[in-house]
Amino acid sequence: MSSEANVMRSMFTVPIRNTILLIIALKGKAHGYEIIKEIENITSGVWKPSYGNLYPLLSKLAEEGLIEPHEEYRGKRRIVKYSLTEKGWKQLGDANYIALRGLLMAAKYHMVIREKLNALGYVKDLPPKALEEYLTFLDEVIKALEQYREALKNELKKKKHKHR
Repeated sequence: MSSEANVMRSMFTVPIRNTILLIIALKGKAHGYEIIKEIENITSGVWKPSYGNLYPLLSKLAEEGLIEPHEEYRGKRRIVKYSLTEKGWKQLGDANYIALRGLLMAAKYHMVIREKLNALGYVKDLPPKALEEYLTFLDEVIKALEQYREALKNELKKKKHKHR
């Protein structure tokens, strides 16, 4: 199985793995409680993993060489913080590229499914406030993607200029 296939499989069968890697990457180092709180934040409070769910995953990620634990002490209290390894950064980079492609597909699926649900009478009429929130969300996504697009254009210009 190719490396991309492995990343795709892990993204869809165990997406929490990449979420944990992302949280650790963004924080530099993170301990279990920080990771749990961030997952709770990402899911808008819908899901808060237990320590019994999280720590076996952290152990598995460490065994796979994606993260490494660092012990710190605050007084007599031992805290284990995790950071990404080179392999973890590579995994996150591969997953990030695939996630960007997945974002486009998710948007397309969302529109098609919404139309189909609407045709079948399953879409509720959204109140203006909900539509405004939805539009604000889409504006944020579009702004982020436009910024990313500009960064990639600049990177391409630099590379073309360098190879002349």
